[in-house]
Amino acid sequence: MHDNEVATDADLVRALLASQHPQWAGLPIERVASAGTDNAIYRLGDELAVRLPRIDWAFDNVAKEQRWLPVLAPHLPLPVPRPLATGAPEAAFPYPWGVVQWLPGELATSERFDDPIEAARDLGAFVRALQAVDSTGAPTPVRGLPVRNGDAMVRIGIEGLRGEVDADAVAEAWDRVLAAPDYDGQPVWFHGDLSYLNLLAHHGKLAAVIDWGTCGVGDPAIDCLPAWRLFPPAARAAYRDVLGVDDATWERARGWVLQGVYGIAYYRDTNPVLAGDLIRGIEALLAE
Repeated sequence: MHDNEVATDADLVRALLASQHPQWAGLPIERVASAGTDNAIYRLGDELAVRLPRIDWAFDNVAKEQRWLPVLAPHLPLPVPRPLATGAPEAAFPYPWGVVQWLPGELATSERFDDPIEAARDLGAFVRALQAVDSTGAPTPVRGLPVRNGDAMVRIGIEGLRGEVDADAVAEAWDRVLAAPDYDGQPVWFHGDLSYLNLLAHHGKLAAVIDWGTCGVGDPAIDCLPAWRLFPPAARAAYRDVLGVDDATWERARGWVLQGVYGIAYYRDTNPVLAGDLIRGIEALLAE
């Protein structure tokens, strides 16, 4: 998926476990099919998962999740993966890696919800609870900074489109984003990547929020993403209502959706599932 990506397989996972966490080395290991971009995921037995960073830019996410998920989890109304162990780099694998709790469910596509409006309200309540957690000392990654910082990336993405979405309409919508005021409130916690790829549905309801590598504090607009990338119009309105965001925040949120144009070209051939998700979100935004 990336240049300089580190290859992994079940044999590598078993060797790493045997070296550092031998109590789990005898469990069944199965690679999890995933459109995730930062980590390779392996199910370990029935209750565990191993996460191995694919690329150098993702390796510090292991430490972030280990540090902050135990802080956030007690305040949140839905389960998040509990970190259980960290693995150190060694000759066979160059990055820190982690063992986490396995959470049951399926990727939360809209059709897996019995009631998308209820799911939107549940996710909105989750985001509100996350925003209320004390942010002292929390990390401030790129996704917490002003969305306008992505201007050059969006322009490159627009030039690289091959008709997947209306390039002129994207440019016009992006110009409206640039006209919106930047966030000037207190930094709040965000997940940073609330696509269906990082949400689980179980028995028709939203069941868990996974993959916290992009979490941090900053502008809450980033966590409005599922309004377009997951929910149909009525559920989108319900999500906004629970979040209680103003027009400027909603416009900046559109900007985060539009930044997906860069990823369309990057992942067009290597990760068509993700590219398709980015396209659907932009199309939903442009159709409003």
